[in-house]
Amino acid sequence: MGKTLVLAEKPSVARDIARVLGCKGKGDGCIIGQNYIITWALGHLVTLADPDAYDDKYKRWNLEDLPMLPDKMKLITIKQTSKQYRAVSALMKRPDVDKLVIATDAGREGELVARWIMMKAHCKLPAYRLWISSQTDKAIKEGFQNLKPAKEYDNLYKSAQARAEADWLVGLNTTRALTCKFNAQLSAGRVQTPTLAMIVAREEEIQKFQPKDYFTLQLILKGFNATFRDGKNNTRFSDRTFVEGIEKAVKGKKATVSKLEKAGKKTPPPAAYDLTELQRDANKKYGYSAKQTLSLMQSLYEYHKVLTYPRTDSRYITDDIVATIPERLRAIAVGPYAQSAMKLSRSPIQTKYIVNNAKVTDHHAIIPTEQSPNLAKLSYEERNIYDLVVRRFMAVLSAPMEYDEMKVQLTVDKYNFYAKGKQITVKGWKEFYGVSSEDDEDVDIENRSQELPVLREGMILDISNTKIIAGKTRPPARYTEATLLSAMENPSKQISDKNLKAVIETTSGLGTPATRADIIEKLFDNFSIERVGKEIHPTQKGIQLIKIVPADLKSAELTAKWEQQLQNISRGKADMKKFINEMRDYSTSLVSMVVMSDAKYTHDNATKDKCPVCGKYLLEVNGKKGKMLICQDRECGYRKGLTQVTNARCPDCHKKLELRGEGEKKMFVCTCGYRERLSDFNKRKETAGANKFDVMNYMKKQEKEKKKEPENNAMADLLKGWFD
Repeated sequence: MGKTLVLAEKPSVARDIARVLGCKGKGDGCIIGQNYIITWALGHLVTLADPDAYDDKYKRWNLEDLPMLPDKMKLITIKQTSKQYRAVSALMKRPDVDKLVIATDAGREGELVARWIMMKAHCKLPAYRLWISSQTDKAIKEGFQNLKPAKEYDNLYKSAQARAEADWLVGLNTTRALTCKFNAQLSAGRVQTPTLAMIVAREEEIQKFQPKDYFTLQLILKGFNATFRDGKNNTRFSDRTFVEGIEKAVKGKKATVSKLEKAGKKTPPPAAYDLTELQRDANKKYGYSAKQTLSLMQSLYEYHKVLTYPRTDSRYITDDIVATIPERLRAIAVGPYAQSAMKLSRSPIQTKYIVNNAKVTDHHAIIPTEQSPNLAKLSYEERNIYDLVVRRFMAVLSAPMEYDEMKVQLTVDKYNFYAKGKQITVKGWKEFYGVSSEDDEDVDIENRSQELPVLREGMILDISNTKIIAGKTRPPARYTEATLLSAMENPSKQISDKNLKAVIETTSGLGTPATRADIIEKLFDNFSIERVGKEIHPTQKGIQLIKIVPADLKSAELTAKWEQQLQNISRGKADMKKFINEMRDYSTSLVSMVVMSDAKYTHDNATKDKCPVCGKYLLEVNGKKGKMLICQDRECGYRKGLTQVTNARCPDCHKKLELRGEGEKKMFVCTCGYRERLSDFNKRKETAGANKFDVMNYMKKQEKEKKKEPENNAMADLLKGWFD
């Protein structure tokens, strides 16, 4: 009997599988046991070839050579990880290996990682699939006991292949066309372009918005306030004189409780987390970017093994998971969760809000595993993400929150004033969050709930005072990462056409939970958008790009239809070849639109500094970690950091300081006007109690961050991975 070769996606996962299967021997790029050989990829080891692999003319970027439509897409090994590919390929050809287990991530992209390696290596081994949602020892053992033939996942692979080829065709052709036509480093793609279009459209709404003054009138009573409402239910009025007239009419008089409504209501717990919902909450509560949240989740899944598979779009579990809930509750019964988890364990567990077989696709919701965490080993950021998931898990297994909602109408002469209040009678799932965390934070003051005293109809109340509140109508809010993720998930909100809205509501939106974080990061990386605090602003480059890109590529509904087709391919309901042919035709039309365009692109951020490589004027842009100078020439790619946003705080206003200059001229600068040389900063810190070791560590950290962004990138590196 031969050995079974197991292909994991990462070394850390391979080590876990090897431990569970009892493999301890070291080999070249593998771990060897009596019956198994465990090897690994490093993410993708194989990828689609660059255009110049098809024809030398594509080494130069020329409009005349577009569109690029290879008859058959080629696969190449990635240079940086070619050594590991050779090791995996050799293992697939070993005479004592007679079976392969695909143990890459259980999803569309994980399937592609394995299949491309197998295809490039001409692997003919009988293949099986390990499909698990957590990396615990128990899950791995059960997974190996329930291996399935790899052919059952052929359609998933076809959808992944279709996605990759479509992105190559649309992204590379459109990016080259735009870059050549307008001689600027411009990037476009089937998901990133409509996402950028939403951000630009929101900015245009904000710029066109004309604020209007409005006035509301409130009665100040003992223990609560009430707001004037006219016969049309308006509470805001543009005429201050009108409001002042009512104030004058009711001042010094008494209010009668003319109507009192009290209704018992229930609020069910929120559904369990999928990746997008978790990224939204982490951004709102902790300010984490979508990419950062995914990275933390990946660590909690792979390394700590305390949470299930992160890249899921489901917020429910299936019936077969229910039996594991008591064990999962015992696992989380540590630290601050011990009392609540044990309380849930002792009572009948409610599963009506978490079980829904019909709404689970490849993976169920993100929930704790059966493995108990060592909270001390989690980083501060990991603890925060773990806390969100555990509290949501306990909440969704709990009873609804019950409360009495009261609506009060007060009458003063002929004028009516209204107030509403909420009194919680059963905390239910709110027990895990604190009942003070109401949902009224973003509600206007005239509609906000408040704690009402004991009232009854016919009561006469003294009016302590009146108050006219002046306000201005507000423009739509700029996107944060949290709200942008929501907009990408539900782009139907951006569409007014009812027919198109009906189509898009049946799709997964823009991208997938696994790719949305990368899409947002790519828009930051190519300087189409920038962060201002938590808000996302389009840059002038991004605004101009949306004006010159073909209108069809900006369409949210078209992109969502593509994702729907990919889902149908994965379910065997659509043909991959037909989809790819459609993408070839579409790429051709996009190139034609760019070539025929009479639009113009101008660099409005050009500086007087010249590029030391090619001599052209440099452009100043806001990078993720500060200001940068980049060359405007698409073939040069020179870049240089100007400033770094540091963790050092201004002694005057306590904002983060920027580090500017080079060598001995390095200086900390604050927006409030504070300036300090780095050398003086170091001396001040030493005097304040910080030692040289602390300062050295701080500077090393800054240098390390700086080195992450090389100064001289080739254009290929700049554009690598921008086409989703």
